[in-house]
Amino acid sequence: MSSQRVHSAQHTVSVAAPAGVVYGLLADAPRWPVLLPSYVHVERIDFDGTEEDLRLWDLRYGHVRSCLSHRVLRARERRVEFEQRDALLPEGPTTGTWSVEPDGEHQCLLTLRQERPAGPGESPASLQTDVRAELEALRAAAERWDRMDELLLSFEDSVYVAGSSELVYDFLYRIEDWAELVPHVEWSEVTEDQPGVQMTVLHTCATETGETTVSEAVRLCFPAAGRIVHKETVTPDLVAAHCGEWYLEPDATGVRVVSAHTVMLRERAVEAALGGGALLVDARRYVREWLGRMSTEVLSLVRWRAESAVRRLR
Repeated sequence: MSSQRVHSAQHTVSVAAPAGVVYGLLADAPRWPVLLPSYVHVERIDFDGTEEDLRLWDLRYGHVRSCLSHRVLRARERRVEFEQRDALLPEGPTTGTWSVEPDGEHQCLLTLRQERPAGPGESPASLQTDVRAELEALRAAAERWDRMDELLLSFEDSVYVAGSSELVYDFLYRIEDWAELVPHVEWSEVTEDQPGVQMTVLHTCATETGETTVSEAVRLCFPAAGRIVHKETVTPDLVAAHCGEWYLEPDATGVRVVSAHTVMLRERAVEAALGGGALLVDARRYVREWLGRMSTEVLSLVRWRAESAVRRLR
């Protein structure tokens, strides 16, 4: 019999949102990165309507962790059972259950129970802290449910490049060089302690105001798939969360390069950022134009560099 120690924790919070809304957020794991601060990226590997397999990347104590999660979604009971396995932690899986109970028409009780093997130097208090933090993050996201359509926006910009996918991807991957190549980037720093996982700091300049903005992000690079997924971990005041992706769609003559963004606005910062009387619709327009302008600048440079290389080879 194994003598391995297992830590367990269970906590409940009251959420000012209908039980169905809260369960819906739990069930829609691919949206977690824009709703929950610790999640960088979630990919659904398999789903049959009740059981699913996910690949999760989250940020824990300043490090990006990747794990596989098997979940059973029990919609009728508003319960989600999960088992997570981290390849770098041989202690065993983390298991648990999310459950939602109605507490009136627009209120519910959200409970998270979790058990995980005790890692080296890990105390029971750390699991208690993690469980409370996950509950509070989900509560904060759920309580914006009635304004979610106004606060969330998603959009894409793209360009077609008559050139090599490899050259395009290399430009997007080498973000540490952007300070010398991309006009709106004043300074860049990249740390890549794990292959394909970049921690970045960028100083960017808003051309209309000349103001410098500092952003920090995690980037997950998938060269074989032609994708770079990113999430900002330090954002401007107007932006509560910002996730995105660069992805390539090659064909016989070139490649379509796409920059996709999903943004959650911070409602209380709208007037401070845009002036008295500014509304969420103004913030949506501002963020769309601002991020779109930076994306199209990078896309234009990608096309110019890749097509110039093709011309030089002819």
